[in-house]
Amino acid sequence: MDNYDVIVVGGGPAGYAAAIRAAQLGMRTACIDKSVAKDGTPTLGGTCLNWGCIPSKALLDASHKYVEAREGLGTLGIGTGPLTLDIATMMAHKDGVVGKLTAGIGGLFEGNGVTALAGHGKLLAAQPGNRHVEFVPHDGEPQVLEATHVVLAPGSVPVDIAPAPLTEELIVDSTGALEFDSVPARLGVIGAGVIGLELGSVWGRLGSEVVMLEALPDFLPMADRRIGRDALREFKRQGLDIRLGTRVMSAAVNDGAVEVTYQDGDGDQTLTVDKLIVAVGRRPYTEGLLAADSGVNLDERGFLYVNDLCATDAPNVYAVGDVVRGPMLAHKGMEEGVMVAERIAGHKPLVNYDCVPSVIYTHPEIAWVGRTEDELKAAGDDYRIGTFSFGATGRALAANDATGMVKVVADAETDRILGVHVFGPQASELIAQAVIAMEFDASAEDLGLTMFAHPTLSEAVHEAALGVGGNAIHMLNRQRK
Repeated sequence: MDNYDVIVVGGGPAGYAAAIRAAQLGMRTACIDKSVAKDGTPTLGGTCLNWGCIPSKALLDASHKYVEAREGLGTLGIGTGPLTLDIATMMAHKDGVVGKLTAGIGGLFEGNGVTALAGHGKLLAAQPGNRHVEFVPHDGEPQVLEATHVVLAPGSVPVDIAPAPLTEELIVDSTGALEFDSVPARLGVIGAGVIGLELGSVWGRLGSEVVMLEALPDFLPMADRRIGRDALREFKRQGLDIRLGTRVMSAAVNDGAVEVTYQDGDGDQTLTVDKLIVAVGRRPYTEGLLAADSGVNLDERGFLYVNDLCATDAPNVYAVGDVVRGPMLAHKGMEEGVMVAERIAGHKPLVNYDCVPSVIYTHPEIAWVGRTEDELKAAGDDYRIGTFSFGATGRALAANDATGMVKVVADAETDRILGVHVFGPQASELIAQAVIAMEFDASAEDLGLTMFAHPTLSEAVHEAALGVGGNAIHMLNRQRK
């Protein structure tokens, strides 16, 4: 029986980060992952690298460049002539990016001494001594491995809904939506959350007429209310037909098209599209992961139950990433994986769940960290806000990309930054400044006293922080000390 210090089940961001860090700390480590690429070969990186974060960003960036060439460069005096669109080449670029990054994880495993095992892993019964994991290779007989510690990181899968059963190429989930070989003339999207917005943006930019059906009455309720309102207006201006408060009743293929019936405030409605994307969220993937007597428990929503340190109820078994509580974000899972590996090695790191940034990679991008104004109001907390528009930022205007704003929320008494919300160019990069500030318990005044280069998009963060105290330089102040 092969014996390891650490066995990680799952090779996505949470799992591979845990495995690499454990190996760096001198532990004999194996990582089991069942994922296979389109060509049938084993692949590392999980959903994020293969079917989620990375391929979607490749298509988002490509489609944005297409729109910019078609509509934006003329304003800058750049003529492009007739544009052509080659979906096959775009998809090949996307697949190439995925291939490079997944191969890179394999190289990191090899360089750090992690044993990669392609196949299915299952945690077996709890018993005194080391833990046992059943490993079923893709092309071999089952075997039992032994480890002092086990880290479960199986990830998540798209949620299916009964009214819209998936059918090959016509009714698809987020994975299928990244593989279209042509631009659908009419595209339906069930769900106007993060995944739905990103996928709808890709195909809308490339020429699809996109209708998005969202069950919730409010747009992006997890984001700042004002930013959600501004984003909805901008996305509608871009051509996305976002219909809130809708309930999909059925979706069926008829004569090569998809007929969707749904209900809204006006009653029963019908929508006919060429393709339909089901993007209503993701759920933890736990099928075949646990023996009945493994000692690991699930909560009422199907997530593996863990404490603040990602320890399960079973001794020496941890769980990280999408399969545990908290936002399903790759960077959150990676930090949990590193924390667990270091705790196994005897260190004392923590993950600060109050400083997990969220990003929607539309254009403009949406990013936030910390608490929203609505959350503070509901809690009865006293706060102050500062805002600044990218339209007053020289760098954004020069780039012809000045839609959006930055909002800083701070405690009224201590001035400590409680949340930062960005809608605008490079929001995914700018939010890191807020995360760093909040990790160091900075006040809005601290951020305002920090020197930012001029001209930069970052100045919008600086000015919004100054605005909390009524001291913004490049805007009229509503409040002054």
